[in-house]
Amino acid sequence: MRLILTGATGVVGSAALNHILSLPKGEISALYILSRSPVPTAEDKPNVTVIQHKNYNEYPPELLEKLKGADGCIWAQGISQTLVSKEDYIKITLDYPLAAAEAFSTLSDSFNFVYVSGEGATQTPGMFTPLFGRTKGQAESALLDLAKKYPSLKPFSVRPAYVDTANDPETLKARLQRPEQQSFKAKALHAFFGPLMRNVLTKSDSPTEHLGKFLTDLARGDGKLLPEQGVAGDGRIIPNVVFRKIVGL
Repeated sequence: MRLILTGATGVVGSAALNHILSLPKGEISALYILSRSPVPTAEDKPNVTVIQHKNYNEYPPELLEKLKGADGCIWAQGISQTLVSKEDYIKITLDYPLAAAEAFSTLSDSFNFVYVSGEGATQTPGMFTPLFGRTKGQAESALLDLAKKYPSLKPFSVRPAYVDTANDPETLKARLQRPEQQSFKAKALHAFFGPLMRNVLTKSDSPTEHLGKFLTDLARGDGKLLPEQGVAGDGRIIPNVVFRKIVGL
């Protein structure tokens, strides 16, 4: 089993990476990390290759040759809509994963593409739907459409809500190292929302120690539709409440 990971220096990507690195030797024969910057957690790890990649709209033949035979991808690359322009947000959230999914569909006869979406994503946006909900919903729909064109592609979209690192020390460390998490506002928000989500609004809590494993299991699974009640997109769009149910929360 060979997997591709993006967003490895982000919170959700770190959760997936930490889980993969914790697996017994041989369960993942190769992990390819596409990243613009170094990934310290992955340094000197056996069977892990960090590939510096700058343009996520393009996948030249020499890169695809390196990735040939990969069975799945966890697309955890993302950014808050408050940190970039509308144009850049759409490019990162919609254009990049679609370009990758199309390119990666050629890597194996059955390729699982696991897109980290978010609670609030919707295929039926209204007048007051925020940019992130509209754009992530477009990406989810576009991935399903792409799978009709490329039968080898097995897309899944997972919608975490409050990404909770409280019981996941390694991922918490990664979160605290991110520049946008250094502000007083960010720390205050986590101090307020963390206990609220964990203890009161539990259906909106997405613990990273479970999320990292869930994403990995989807990426290395059989690609079949999920039968659980509440799964949308004909079995390929997983809301947070369904994720919690599947992992036993």
